Amino acid sequence: MMAFDYNSPAELFMPKHKGIGRRAAPHYRRFATAGEAIRFAVEEMPAVRTLGAWMQVGEDRFNSDEITELYESSEYPLQRDVSR
Repeated sequence: MMAFDYNSPAELFMPKHKGIGRRAAPHYRRFATAGEAIRFAVEEMPAVRTLGAWMQVGEDRFNSDEITELYESSEYPLQRDVSR
């Protein structure tokens, strides 16, 4: 994976499924740093992969698998939840 700035602001989008056959607007949350967004996605939303969440950092978009890769990277700057 390319060099990634965990200190950049980030936006996290989580699909919201409401009703059959209708797509509702996704839940949206803004974070001061990508590291915080990644931690929230992985630790607070354990179903991040099945929910199809994605993160926007500047012009770059990361899918749920990429978010998990960034969390598991040796470069990840925040303390991980060891009970996970």
